[in-house]
Amino acid sequence: MTGLQAMQAMMVGKIPPPTMSQTLPMALVKVETGMVVFEATADERHLNPMGGVHGGFAATVLDSATACAVHSALADNQSYATIDLQVKMVRPVPKGKLIFAQGELQNLSKSLAISHATLKDEQGKLLATATCSCLVKTHES
Repeated sequence: MTGLQAMQAMMVGKIPPPTMSQTLPMALVKVETGMVVFEATADERHLNPMGGVHGGFAATVLDSATACAVHSALADNQSYATIDLQVKMVRPVPKGKLIFAQGELQNLSKSLAISHATLKDEQGKLLATATCSCLVKTHES
């Protein structure tokens, strides 16, 4: 199954989502080759000591968006692993409100993929951005 086929199957429930989505409530809502959209909502389980949404919440959603954008472009004999994730926080992530992460593949070569993602609220305000580098491995058929 290609990366796109796997992501499409996950989106419609034919294969289960990663267990991380039980810890951090997020769902894949759109997928195309090289592009994904996740939606997520932070709740009381995702707060920092000051009562705001922990930065790790945004980072995790952005990690999923950037990595899955890569996954959606891979052949059935390829796998990947994140080797670098850079996150820039722009605004606080709201608690109890739907947010959206859109990841897009920027470049895919034989062994390296680069992707970018934005995290926005329902009004389209930018909350955070991320850039990701992934190691791509091609396996013998």
